[in-house]
Amino acid sequence: MFVERMAVEIEGEGEPVVMIHGLGGTSNVFTPLLSAFTRHRTIRFDLPGSGRSPRVEGPLSLQVFVERVLLVMQRAEVERAHVIAHSMGTIVAAHLAAMVPRKVLGLALFGPLLAPPEPARAAIRARAAEARKGDMQPIADALLQSSVSAETRARRPTAAAFVRESLMRQDPEGYARSCEALAEMQSADTSRIECPALLVTGDEDVVAPPQAVRMMGERISGSRVEVLRGCGHWTPVEKPEECTGLLKRFLLERSSKWRTSSSRTYA
Repeated sequence: MFVERMAVEIEGEGEPVVMIHGLGGTSNVFTPLLSAFTRHRTIRFDLPGSGRSPRVEGPLSLQVFVERVLLVMQRAEVERAHVIAHSMGTIVAAHLAAMVPRKVLGLALFGPLLAPPEPARAAIRARAAEARKGDMQPIADALLQSSVSAETRARRPTAAAFVRESLMRQDPEGYARSCEALAEMQSADTSRIECPALLVTGDEDVVAPPQAVRMMGERISGSRVEVLRGCGHWTPVEKPEECTGLLKRFLLERSSKWRTSSSRTYA
């Protein structure tokens, strides 16, 4: 189905789970994790400017993305949901949880960040200019080298191919506007986030490095940090089995034990 030009997929029955992908991604970034939601109703969609939702009018922004998430939830008749997000989507998810805490039961954030670090903003804007040349291949090839782990490139060629294809298939103008939106994003007020949070990153994630994610975990009360070895930024695609296991536990154990921050490293 389509909601305001956004491609939306709704499947299953049970407690709702809303999924928000990142820059250069689509709803398919969560496909490897779907076995974690056999008892849930899943709502996946492509953000404006991405994937099957390339048609947008005017600039994109954090506010636009949050509004579209709320619109999808409204159309799906979802009052409260777990929110699963990746990369840029984790910024959107954090703002959603801070702005309307009653709507978010829990946050599971992969490759998470609260906002781009200041030195990265200029590079993200430069990538928007590169995308507007109309050829996504140089961007896809560069990001495959920098954002995917060496282990994934060597041992999981299908995962590496997925990342490259996801980037290659983006509409250049939609991707450029998404880059510009990301470059302007600021951190959510984490003191307003009331739900448990799972933060998952890779030990080779240059976008959301472990130390930065641990610091993020310290700012979100009730959060837990997990670091996956041999993993880059595309966590759900690079380490689907590990991420699925963590999600199953998170959804099963929505109890007080998740409100004690901790950090572990997984092989």
